[in-house]
Parts: sequence; C-alpha cells; structure tokens
Amino acid sequence: MARCEMCGNEYDKAFEIVTAGSRHTFDSFECAIQALAPKCEHCGCKVIGHGTEVAGHFFCCAHCAKSLTSANVRDRAA
Repeated sequence: MARCEMCGNEYDKAFEIVTAGSRHTFDSFECAIQALAPKCEHCGCKVIGHGTEVAGHFFCCAHCAKSLTSANVRDRAA
C-alpha cells in the first residue's frame, strides 16, 4: 500500500503522477488537484481544466486575467 502525500491515507489503489521530473503519490484525484493544480493569480481558486495563461501567469477565466493584465482575452472562441 502507498501513502498519499497530501492527506497521509494509506490506500491499495493509490496512483503516481510524474510532473516536471518529480514523482507524486495520491489516493484520489481530489488530493492530486489540491497538491498540483495551479492557483488563479487573481482570485486564488484552483485552475481545473484549461484556464487562461497570459505571459506565464495562470488564471481561471478571462475575467480574472483582465483584472491583472492588459491582455485581450476572452472565455469563448468566436
């Protein structure tokens, strides 16, 4: 059994994620998201899915990106 690095739970169905050369062990996607997902640089929520990236900065949506940058971003493609 492996131990989740986020919550410490020992679980027989734990899984590993390798990102940027680092190996991580989790017992659930919830723990993996809390540990690895970037935070929106405006509102602080976890960016799950595509989000918006402007000049190396991550945002959860176009509204948040516009709040801190002068970039012309939008949530939906025309």
